Amino acid sequence: MDLFLASASGNVFGYLWADEAKDSNGSNWAKILCPRSRGFGLDGLFLMQRPGTGPWILDHWDADGSKSFCSNGSRAALAIPGAPEGTLVEALSNGERILLRRDHRGVGIRLPEGETFGLRPVPMSTDLPAAFGWIGNPQLVLRVPSVAAVDLPAFAPPLRHHPAIPGGTNVNVVEVVAPGEAGIRSWERGVEGETLCCGTGCAVAAAWLARTEGPSEWRLHTAGGEDVSVTLVPEAGGGWHDLWLSGPVRRLGVAQPDPSLRPSPRP
Repeated sequence: MDLFLASASGNVFGYLWADEAKDSNGSNWAKILCPRSRGFGLDGLFLMQRPGTGPWILDHWDADGSKSFCSNGSRAALAIPGAPEGTLVEALSNGERILLRRDHRGVGIRLPEGETFGLRPVPMSTDLPAAFGWIGNPQLVLRVPSVAAVDLPAFAPPLRHHPAIPGGTNVNVVEVVAPGEAGIRSWERGVEGETLCCGTGCAVAAAWLARTEGPSEWRLHTAGGEDVSVTLVPEAGGGWHDLWLSGPVRRLGVAQPDPSLRPSPRP
């Protein structure tokens, strides 16, 4: 069985074809293959259906085995051998309808949109300007004077587990450095640590900054050093449409997990 590896804006993901992993579920595979020291040190794991006539079906699990929508991993999936060809690819990623686009910046993703997606009232009081949004997963964004000065391992966990947000949230800190340009760092639930780039966090941050600062196109400097771009059309009430996140993706190779790592079959 082949484990394909690809990265998007610094985050590394593993990919298995679902028909080759049919004797177990994605949660079990993620808990075995993702963790550092005893696994491959992945930011998440995808099971992919073979491309057919409808939207390409992807499912993602975090390292702790929890299932979550992941924009960067969905983008990087187009780098896997056997992925659908063409400039535009319709997909369902963890049930969310998305569109993937190959372009000069790498791969872009049009993120979920509609009545259930968008900026929402911040569910707790904060000392910093803040926004909260749902984009297939929850994102809390706080504006800070300097992202580099934030002690994220101390700052983020109380917010990630805040009782006002059942199930918790991803936590992002953002620093505006110029019109349409900002730095960002992210603490992701499921990974339970800082990642080099949270794509959905970047998208929600840009959607908020588009409302507070004006520009509808943002270049975000990530912790991994690879910039991503976000463009959108804001809607009344905090929603959006044509929210695109674009950035580099890379095919890293393929590994064959040792047979001892294979999960036990489902009963």
